Amino acid sequence: MNILSVASELFPLIKTGGLADVAGALPGALQAEGVAMRSLIPGYRPVMAALKKTEQVVAFDDLFGAPAKLLAAKVGALNLFVLDAPHFYARDGGPYAGADGQDFTDNALRFAALAKVGALIGQGLVPAFVPHVVHAHDWQAGLTAAYLHYNDAPRPGSVITVHNLAFQGQFGADVFGQLGLPPQAFSIEGVEYYGGVGFLKAGLQLSDRITTVSPTYAQEIQTPHAGMGLDGLLRARAGALSGILNGIDCDIWNPQTDKMIANYSAKILGPRLANKKALQERFGLDRDDKKFLVGIVSRLSWQKGLDLLLGCLATFEACDAQLVMLVSGDSALEAAFQEEARTQAGRIGAHFGYEEKLAHLIQAGADAILLPSRFEPCGLTQLCALRYGAAPIVARVGGLADTIVDANEMAVQAGCATGLQFAPVTSEALSGALRRGANLFQQKKIWKKIQSNGMKTDVSWTHPAKHYAEIYRQVAPPQREVARPAA
Repeated sequence: MNILSVASELFPLIKTGGLADVAGALPGALQAEGVAMRSLIPGYRPVMAALKKTEQVVAFDDLFGAPAKLLAAKVGALNLFVLDAPHFYARDGGPYAGADGQDFTDNALRFAALAKVGALIGQGLVPAFVPHVVHAHDWQAGLTAAYLHYNDAPRPGSVITVHNLAFQGQFGADVFGQLGLPPQAFSIEGVEYYGGVGFLKAGLQLSDRITTVSPTYAQEIQTPHAGMGLDGLLRARAGALSGILNGIDCDIWNPQTDKMIANYSAKILGPRLANKKALQERFGLDRDDKKFLVGIVSRLSWQKGLDLLLGCLATFEACDAQLVMLVSGDSALEAAFQEEARTQAGRIGAHFGYEEKLAHLIQAGADAILLPSRFEPCGLTQLCALRYGAAPIVARVGGLADTIVDANEMAVQAGCATGLQFAPVTSEALSGALRRGANLFQQKKIWKKIQSNGMKTDVSWTHPAKHYAEIYRQVAPPQREVARPAA
């Protein structure tokens, strides 16, 4: 079965968040399910620089205002289609914004072009690869389903995955006339959304199936509290909506072979202490392996809930615990945590920015990893923490609720706990979870069992890949003869 994945980012070529990890990991994971996936991505400068050998598949004389090319390429095990459209993608900055942090003003057309080409491939543009299903990711690929729907050519099945409903791709009504869609598409049954054009809304409305990245998040986004204006549509399409947990690459995240840390395993945890000492030294903390060391690897944003931590930092002193942070984002929060690290040197350490090696060391050396998110579609950090024996302390939301077994009284007695959950998402509840974690840490036999349980949890892509393959089989047309549409 052939599947076309349409995504705006793809690890290891271009990444701003978990979308890239998922889009990069799925093709390999699906091979065991008899699924051949090729990925269509934009030809950003870093992507083009990473391509060693390419083959031109199609030339577009005019793709929303300028010529473009569709290239075929391979990077490692990834089979790619790359949309080489320099007028849209050959720019400084990131995938969505310039170096000044401001969104590109033509993002609507940049990602309409990606979706348009994805739909054309889905309808037979490349005879050598005719997909049974087109799988679009997030708002940037949301119009793919619209271009498929408003076209008379035979079409494949369509799936859209919501990685974060907070990002919806909403644009003014003036954009519609530039998209090349028929007039009837601008309706509540099509791409119209509160008087404008909604890219994600279009995908949710017109795709055969909708998935999101955890079962709990799939339920949450059907409520006004978490639906962000789309809950009514999602409730109406509840029969087409599934929550499938993400996985992680267990070859990259493997404490037994990770070259960035001192290696250890669930059976031989002793060497893990070397990572804790290295982490304490890196952040200038008191080097004492008896202190409860909490780690954070996160963006600083309202979603991630780290502002709540400022209200309960006294808990670390009360519990004689330590905190290390690898964070970046909101400038006011950065300044606040920088000041706390200065005034509480030896107890709190903070690094602003991102370092892959340091992220691995925090997972390998911290006793617990903290994720106090107000909402979290899935989360990958807690999956890495389970793998590395750092007990996750998480808010009871979304994928965090689905992946962590709380160390409550019964779970501890049953020996099945893997971390701690707290609710509601407040400073008071967070403080209580930190105190509970510090107390359990002192009970070495219980804590070791929590660590061991986490490290034995299957956080790979094996089960998620089976779920995706089943959905593809459900929506793929039994037989299709695809005529090649005009480019």
